[in-house]
Amino acid sequence: MSVSATTRQKRPGEVEGIDYYFVDTTTFNLMVNRREFLEHAQVFGNYYGTPREPVEQALSEGRDVLFDIDWQGTQQLMESARKDVITVFVLPPSTRELERRLRNRAQDTDEVVASRMAEAPSEMSHWPEYDYVIVNTNIEDAIASVQTIIAAERLKRDRQVGLGDFVKALREGQ
Repeated sequence: MSVSATTRQKRPGEVEGIDYYFVDTTTFNLMVNRREFLEHAQVFGNYYGTPREPVEQALSEGRDVLFDIDWQGTQQLMESARKDVITVFVLPPSTRELERRLRNRAQDTDEVVASRMAEAPSEMSHWPEYDYVIVNTNIEDAIASVQTIIAAERLKRDRQVGLGDFVKALREGQ
């Protein structure tokens, strides 16, 4: 998982460098100006961005990287690396369940939950821009769906490095 930087306050139980990198607005803006983010956006009144260096390091080691980002960040990634990006939009099973989940995590004020619920229809309207859509009725099933998508995408012909040479060798009897 990529770890985003954010200007929002740390919630109870969150760990610096695991859940987010918590920075102030000045630091965030300096990171933007130094082009340290692959993507960044303002979401629900706070800034979020994906630091470039750890992602590029993981990719250079041949690892896949999962991003938990909103539609604005996804659009930025699509502009810069479309052939390498697989997009998955996760929807709640209902707006009632979305509100229940936000309230049950007990980490946001009623005002924050109300604001997020007011923005939810606009956020959800971006689903057609994505390659895949998952309705998160059950977290284990949603995770399994993402794993299936990744496995299928890895099998695509154009993602299989060296496949042409392999088939050529097979055809030559090797």
